[in-house]
Amino acid sequence: MNQTNDFPLSAVPNDQRKGWWSMASVLLGFTFFTATMWAGGTIGSAFSFSESLWIIAIGNLLLGSYAAGLAYIAYKTGLNSVLLGRYCFGLKGSMLSDFVLGFTQIGWYAWGTATIAIVMVKLLDLPETLIIPLMVLFGVGFCITATIGYRGIELLSKVAVPAMLIFIAVSFYQGLIDVGGLTQLAGIKPSSEMSVAAAITLVFGTFVSGGTQATNWSRFSKNGKIAVLTTLLAFFVGNGLMVFIGAFGALIYQQADIVDVLVAQGFMVAAVLMLFTNIWTTQDNTIYNFAAAGCNLLRTDKRRLITIGGAIIGTLLAIFGMYNLLIPFLILLGTFIPPIGAIIMTDYWVKYRASPPVLEKALLPQFNMQGLSAYAVGCAAAYFSPWIAPLVGIVVSSLFYSLLVFISVTQLRLAKEA
Repeated sequence: MNQTNDFPLSAVPNDQRKGWWSMASVLLGFTFFTATMWAGGTIGSAFSFSESLWIIAIGNLLLGSYAAGLAYIAYKTGLNSVLLGRYCFGLKGSMLSDFVLGFTQIGWYAWGTATIAIVMVKLLDLPETLIIPLMVLFGVGFCITATIGYRGIELLSKVAVPAMLIFIAVSFYQGLIDVGGLTQLAGIKPSSEMSVAAAITLVFGTFVSGGTQATNWSRFSKNGKIAVLTTLLAFFVGNGLMVFIGAFGALIYQQADIVDVLVAQGFMVAAVLMLFTNIWTTQDNTIYNFAAAGCNLLRTDKRRLITIGGAIIGTLLAIFGMYNLLIPFLILLGTFIPPIGAIIMTDYWVKYRASPPVLEKALLPQFNMQGLSAYAVGCAAAYFSPWIAPLVGIVVSSLFYSLLVFISVTQLRLAKEA
């Protein structure tokens, strides 16, 4: 198989595994995402600086732990989440998770494509008639690195991540000067209200789809330590930094997006470069995720063709303005995605005791009703819970799946004894 095809329907072989810097660059490039700053801005407006810090820490620790748990399993098996879904949802039942995960990613791709075109026109004071042509340009252009595969995403991330860290550091330093120091920052009063549970859910839920599908890259890790630590670095530290920067900007400048903050600070060139690097590194990861889900859904290894097709669909969604309607729905799906990862982890540790059969040789049902039932129960519990919805979904689906597996094993043992 061509290396750039990235093994969409099989495990990553040992000779294609990657090291620390490669994994960290790709995963950080994925989590440096503008929409996460919006979540931070919402939190920054509703809580004091000190309250925002611990809410951001708790939300991202939960998210990072969830993603790291999946990362370890991906490393051990060489499989991503959509392929692991065949074990716990069945060969055809896994198409449910393919659709949910793939749809969220194509929605985010539409949002990113529209965002960079609209912001670019505003930043450079270009005619609004250029918005749609720019959507087409960026929608098609940003998928190029994803069509190359892991190698293309890695090369882009190794350049973009250090650049973004520099821009963030400069903006943070200037922000402290503008506000008059940490003491003044801590004294800013919140301008809106929000419950702590809703805030943590927002932090966790906004990027949990990405955390569930980060296995597309963590499965390339050379060892378990690299898989777990780079995922924690990306989702606890990297994603946490994005939420923090959003809260920081909202408190001082009433702007959550660092691009807008850099403009307010007078750093126009840095703002344009930050816009490109921030959107591009997430867009290529996002459309790559869509292709992984699409390959499993359609049972094809033509990953690059699915990637291009997904980019076209995302661009069309952006052009027709559907991204305006998709964002609330995508955030809502944050409630329905965590149970997928929870059941995958429970299946690996509880049902197979960390030793699942090789995918190609496994005798799997078309529909695994245990996994599908646990998913339905977990989603219902999360949706109707007044508490932290993603966490409720994870705990309930995991416990219910464990119960069903225990009942099944007990029935088999009693049948053999009879």
